[in-house]
Amino acid sequence: MNTLDDHQPYTYVTATILDGNTRLGVSFHTADLSVIAMNIRGVRPCLCIGSAEGQLSISTTGGGPVTAQDVDLAREIADAAARYRDECERLHTAQATVPASSPDRDDDPA
Repeated sequence: MNTLDDHQPYTYVTATILDGNTRLGVSFHTADLSVIAMNIRGVRPCLCIGSAEGQLSISTTGGGPVTAQDVDLAREIADAAARYRDECERLHTAQATVPASSPDRDDDPA
């Protein structure tokens, strides 16, 4: 049986180079993150997600003025974050209502 102790927080980083293109991947598997939205110099929004192990920053195209594509991306991020929140809340509630099995009893009704 898996317990919370079986799932320690971690951050996973990968880098690949294929046909001259570099791809970085950062996976945060921890609730110990900071999430900050700010406005840089009053002209450029920035979203930062980070931990002691790494940071992800998202800002406008080329660090310039806000484009329609930047607005679309911000909406996609907000929608995905809302779905993530909803799924976390759903699963957390479901896990809280399922009684944990005891190693001292046989859960098999047969």
